[in-house]
Amino acid sequence: MNELLGTVFTGMVTDENEQYYFVQKNGQTFRLAKKEGNHGLGEAVKGFAYLNQKQEAVFTTEIPKIRKGHYAFAPVTEVRRDLGVFVDIGLADKDIAVSLDELPSLHELWPKKGDRLMIALAVDKKNRIWGTLAEEKNFQSLKKIANEEMKNKDIVGIVYRLKLVGTYLLTDDYHIGFIHPSERYTEPRLGQYISGRVIGVRPDGVLNISLKPRAYEAISDDAAMIYAYLKQKPAQEMPYTDKSSPEDIKQLFGISKVQFKRALGSLMKQGLVSQEEGVTKLIQNSN
Repeated sequence: MNELLGTVFTGMVTDENEQYYFVQKNGQTFRLAKKEGNHGLGEAVKGFAYLNQKQEAVFTTEIPKIRKGHYAFAPVTEVRRDLGVFVDIGLADKDIAVSLDELPSLHELWPKKGDRLMIALAVDKKNRIWGTLAEEKNFQSLKKIANEEMKNKDIVGIVYRLKLVGTYLLTDDYHIGFIHPSERYTEPRLGQYISGRVIGVRPDGVLNISLKPRAYEAISDDAAMIYAYLKQKPAQEMPYTDKSSPEDIKQLFGISKVQFKRALGSLMKQGLVSQEEGVTKLIQNSN
C-alpha cells in the first residue's frame, strides 16, 4: 500500500455497497464515495489514494494538486507544538501534518493558522502521510527574472525560507525576494503573507525587499500632506518655508505655523526636502 498512498493511479471497481464503490490496485482495496460520481463494476477509475483520520483506505477522484512529487501552497489549519502544523490540501476527511522537524527551531517563527506552506507529500514506513516543505530548487523553477523597472514597486508574497542572512519570499507574480535583517523590524514567520517594496534588483534577478515604510509613509499626516503637495508641483518646489507668514500657511494648508514648522522639520530630518532662498523643494530620489 505504501507505494500507492499520496499518488494518482488508475484502479478497477470490484465491488460496491450503498455508500461506496471499492477500487482495487495491486491487491489493495480503497473505498470511493458514490457521491463523487457513478461507476460500474469492472470500470477503470483514476484517482488519489490516502488513509483518512480513521486510518481507512480512501480513493477520491477529486485529485488534490499536492501529492508525491507535486508541490503547491496549502493553508495551515492547526498548530501543534508537540507535533508540527496541519495543512489543508483539499481532502474531505484529512489534513496533512508537517513535522516540527521541518519547522524553525524558534516557535515564534512557526506558521500560524491561515499562513501558507508550499509542500509535497511523503509516506513513511508506517503508511503515515506527511507534508514535506519545498526545496530551494522548487522555488527557483518557478522564478521569474526581475528587472530594474521593478525598483520601488510594492510587492506581496509568501515567506518560504528563513536564514541567518535574511528572509526569502515568493511574490504573487513569482519573483523571488530577499529581505536583509536591516530591512525589517521583526523577522517574518515561515508561511506568512507579507507586503513590502523593492529597493533593488540583484544581477540574478532576485528582488531586494524592504518591509520598512518609505520615509514619507512613516511621517505625520501634516508632513505627508506637504510632501504630496510638493510631489505634484511641476518643479517639485514651493515658495513656502518656516519663515512664511502664519496667514499664508493657514490659507494653503489649513494648519497652524507651528504644525507647518514641525512637519517641515520632520521632512528635512528624513532627507526628503530642503530649504534655500525662500523655497522648499523635494530632494531628488528621496523615496
